[in-house]
Amino acid sequence: MKIGLLSDTHGFLDPKILEYFKDVDEIWHAGDIGDIAVIEALEKKKTVRAVFGNIDSSSLYNRFPEDWMFTCEGVEVWITHIAGSPPRYNERIMKQLKSHPPDLLICGHSHIMKAQRDPQFDNMLYLNPGAAGNHGFHHIKTIVRFELAEGKIQNMQVIELGKRGTIK
Repeated sequence: MKIGLLSDTHGFLDPKILEYFKDVDEIWHAGDIGDIAVIEALEKKKTVRAVFGNIDSSSLYNRFPEDWMFTCEGVEVWITHIAGSPPRYNERIMKQLKSHPPDLLICGHSHIMKAQRDPQFDNMLYLNPGAAGNHGFHHIKTIVRFELAEGKIQNMQVIELGKRGTIK
């Protein structure tokens, strides 16, 4: 299963994202969508899994969960918007991690791309794709592609879309 991952679009969908995600099977959005039009544009191309973020309106809040936990290709996945980061997760996330850590924890919110194994939770992979939108303090827009197969996360690519506020 090929996955395209993004977060923190804040209502802006860089047209390059659809090109980079043309061969993925699903697109996952880790919150701060900003506008339902972003989801609608993605859904025209692929199956979308998304969670709401702290800037999202009630229409997005009512459509998407805060947490999405599922198994895909033998990988236990948890997508949420605000998690903190290793080793300092927020209290809500830490409580769940202590009782049942997933194989892959995906979040957004920080606008900082980060992929890191966390040995305190069975070598769980923490993944934040950074920010794909134009709003925020990040300098470079980023997205991530990867594959899930037979319980493994593989072929991960971090893609830089260019400077915040620009379209090439």
